[in-house]
Amino acid sequence: MKNSGIKTEKREFQVRTDLALEQRECVPGDGGEIAGVSLREWTGEQSLVKLSEVRILDGRGAEAMGKPQGTYLTLEAPQLAKRGEECQEAVSRELAIQIQRLSASLLKHHRTGREGNEAEAGIRILAVGLGNHLVTPDSLGPETIGNLQMTRHLESQMGPGFCSERGLPVLSGIVPGVMAQTGMETAEILKGIIRETRPQLVIAIDALAARSIRRLGTTIQLTDTGIHPGSGVGNHRHSLTEESLGVPVLAIGVPTVVGAAAIVHDTVNTMIQALADSRETRGMGEFVRDMGPEEQYSLIRELLEPEFGSLYVTPPDIDQTIKQLGDTISQGIHGAFFPSVFSEAPGCKGADSVI
Repeated sequence: MKNSGIKTEKREFQVRTDLALEQRECVPGDGGEIAGVSLREWTGEQSLVKLSEVRILDGRGAEAMGKPQGTYLTLEAPQLAKRGEECQEAVSRELAIQIQRLSASLLKHHRTGREGNEAEAGIRILAVGLGNHLVTPDSLGPETIGNLQMTRHLESQMGPGFCSERGLPVLSGIVPGVMAQTGMETAEILKGIIRETRPQLVIAIDALAARSIRRLGTTIQLTDTGIHPGSGVGNHRHSLTEESLGVPVLAIGVPTVVGAAAIVHDTVNTMIQALADSRETRGMGEFVRDMGPEEQYSLIRELLEPEFGSLYVTPPDIDQTIKQLGDTISQGIHGAFFPSVFSEAPGCKGADSVI
């Protein structure tokens, strides 16, 4: 790369993504396998949903993936983009199954020694809607919280045991906002709330960043490792994990933005071929082709970011997408912890429906 006019210093290759499945796709493995990482794929009970489970088993896997050790479960439903009720209900049902499974596992292994294979009645849950409700691509968390049926207040109004006697969770929710609005880290706010309300499980809902456009609004990730707000777009905030909060954290996220550099990077092969096919640019095409993936991505960022900054792209119908996803995820949470939720009319909301 001598005399090319392009900076050549070594950089860490990092395409911005919060999805463990995409991170695994980026990491070269030996024969398709990565040491310390397992991958399982299957079709869910709802046939419209494809599931992929990436498990980071040890330190080797964590280093290779750049993510904490734990389970990352991805639900993919491309037909969600068409906004059909059948697909939305199928995703909600499958989401409920997986939320219940991961929640039971988290509670079973929590240091309090709780046991059980199913989400139990009367469990105290704090739902946290992360993000900025004023910025549409970042408003998934607040939108979901607005659709949830809260029940914790019924314990004080109707007496202790009201929820457990009816097979209901003791569910409360909070939208803590973002640091620019509150002047506080989300983790600081949640520690105070957890100290007062003593939940047994925190469910954190957040918008994510992906590297592939096709996964925007059609992919849901669940993980038992907690959440790291803003990490997908390079805005690192204090982590929300069992270690930091003292309570198991189940994270639910959907990618709503993708970096412009990642979009270009995914189409670089087409660009290389076009350059190589032209006599005027053939040398440039061969030059880029000989670069490794890390160098290609660094070149793209160097070309884009001085002009546009760290640009992120979101679909034009993101407002409708967020509303649908907020409803889908809330119904998945209802299905995991509320009895017979899918036998009732959709959109069941409000405390009156549980009395």
